[in-house]
Amino acid sequence: MSAPAPSPLAIVDAEPLPRQEEVLTPAALAFVAELHRRFTPRRDELLARRAERRVEIARTSTLDFLPETAAIRADDSWKVAPAPAALTDRRVEITGPTDRKMTINALNSGARVWLADFEDASAPTWENVILGQRNLTDAYERRIDFTDERTGKSYALKDAAELATVVMRPRGWHLDERHLTDEAGRPVPGALVDFGLYFFHNAQRLLDLGKGPYFYLPKTESHLEARLWNDVFVFAQDHLGIPQGTVRATVLIETITAAYEMEEILYELRDHASGLNAGRWDYLFSIVKNFRDGGRKFVLPDRNAVTMTAPFMRAYTELLVRTCHKRGAHAIGGMAAFIPSRRDAEVNKVAFEKVRADKDREAGDGFDGSWVAHPDLVPIAMESFDKVLGDRPNQKDRLREDVSVAAGELIAVDSLAASPTYDGLVNAVQVGIRYIEAWLRGLGAVAIFNLMEDAATAEISRSQIWQWINAGVVFEDGRPATADLTREIAAAELDAIRTEIGADAFAAGKWQEAHDLLLQVSLDEDYADFLTLPAYERLR
Repeated sequence: MSAPAPSPLAIVDAEPLPRQEEVLTPAALAFVAELHRRFTPRRDELLARRAERRVEIARTSTLDFLPETAAIRADDSWKVAPAPAALTDRRVEITGPTDRKMTINALNSGARVWLADFEDASAPTWENVILGQRNLTDAYERRIDFTDERTGKSYALKDAAELATVVMRPRGWHLDERHLTDEAGRPVPGALVDFGLYFFHNAQRLLDLGKGPYFYLPKTESHLEARLWNDVFVFAQDHLGIPQGTVRATVLIETITAAYEMEEILYELRDHASGLNAGRWDYLFSIVKNFRDGGRKFVLPDRNAVTMTAPFMRAYTELLVRTCHKRGAHAIGGMAAFIPSRRDAEVNKVAFEKVRADKDREAGDGFDGSWVAHPDLVPIAMESFDKVLGDRPNQKDRLREDVSVAAGELIAVDSLAASPTYDGLVNAVQVGIRYIEAWLRGLGAVAIFNLMEDAATAEISRSQIWQWINAGVVFEDGRPATADLTREIAAAELDAIRTEIGADAFAAGKWQEAHDLLLQVSLDEDYADFLTLPAYERLR
C-alpha cells in the first residue's frame, strides 16, 4: 500500500490544537492550496495597485468616479441576484468573534444575522483561526455548548428557528497566515485560509440546513478586488460541486476608494452580491490614510466628534443606500460602538439613547438593517427598524432618487465644524495602548471606556495621532501636536494603568509592548498601511 500524499501546505510554528485534525484535513488543505495557487498572484498584483493608487492620491489630493466604468453606472438594466430567503430580512445584525461563548450568544441573540468575525474583532492567533472554524461547524451540527469557569453559567443553542443566520467575515486581502505556507515557504493569504476552510467544511452543510455560505468582504478598495473575490467564488462552487450563485457576499464600503466604486463592486459580484455595508470607523481610517499628506483641509477632528450627520459622512451613507436599492441589494448600516453596562444604570441609559438615535436615523434614511455589538442592544435596534419596516422584510423599494452626490462631497472633510483637541489626543493614546495590549493577548473585540473597540478603532486612533503631528495641528490651549507630547501622554497612561490594575497584573500583561507599538505606528515617518501588519509579527 502506497504512502498517502504529503500535505500540499505546511503547518509551521504552531502548537497542536484540540480537534484541529477535523479542520485541517488533507482534503481541506488541498482545497486551500489550490485557491492559493490560482489566486494569490492576482492578490499580490492588486496590493501593488493599491500602493500605486495611493501615490496618485498623494499627488492630486482628490478622487473621482471612474471614467472607464461610466457605462456600468449608466446602465439601469442590471441588478444583483435576488436575496435568498435567509438574507431577505436583515434588520438587525450582531457582530463578534467566533469563540465558543460568543458563537452561542450571537446565534441566540434575537438578531437576524450574526457577522461571525475572523477579521477586525478577532486577533488572528492560530487558536482563534482554527478553533473559530471548529466552533462554527459545531454550531451547525448542534454539538456546541459552553460553561463559564468563572461563573459556572452554562450556554446552549436555542431551537434552530430562533438562531441568527451566519455571515462570516474572512480577513482582508492584505493579511497573510504565517502558520500555513506553501512548498516555497510563502504564507497563504489569510482571506483564502478563512474562506477556504469555512467553504470546504460548511457549504453543503449550510445548504442542507436551508441556508448557504454567506460572507462579508472587508477592506475592499476597488471593483477589481471584488472581481477577484467573484472569481474565487465561481471556482470554489464549481470545484466542490456547489450550485453557482449559492455564495452571497456583502461588501463593506469601509475605504474611501471603494466609495467611488460602489456600483462597480456590486456589478462584479452581481450573481453573488447581497448588499453593501457602511463600515464607519475603517472608512474614517481610510480617509486619513489616503489623504494624510493633503494638508489641513483633510485633518479629521477627534473621532467621537465625527458623527454620521457630518456632511461628508452623510453623502457616503446616502449614496450607499441609493446605490444598493437601485441595484436590488441590501443597504446595511454601521456599528454603534456604545455598549450597555449591567452594573451602571447611567452608562446603560446613555448607551441605549445613543444606539436608538443612531438606528432611528439609519432606518429613516432607507437602510435595510444595521449592526450592534452586544445582545442587549438587539431589541433597541429592532424597535427602530420595526417602526419603519413593519411586516416588510426590507425597504429596497425606497430608491432614494432624491439623493445626488458629487465626487467632492465624499472627501469634504473640512465641511465639519470641529477641530482636534488635546483631550482627543489623550483618548487616542489611551484607546490605542489598551486595545493593542488586548490584541497582543489574542482578543480582537474589547470594551474600553464603555465602547466596543476593534482593530478599526485602533487604526483611526493611531492614524489621527500621525496626521495631527504631521499636519502641524495646534490644540485649543496653544500646545502643538508633537511626538514628544505624544510620548509624554503615553508614559502617563502606562503609569495610570499600572496604578489601576496593580503591579502584578501589569507585569503579566503586554503593556510595554503595546505602548512601544502604538508609538512606532503613530510616530514613524513612514506610515504603516495597517497597524495589524507590524502587530502580527509580535502576536504569539
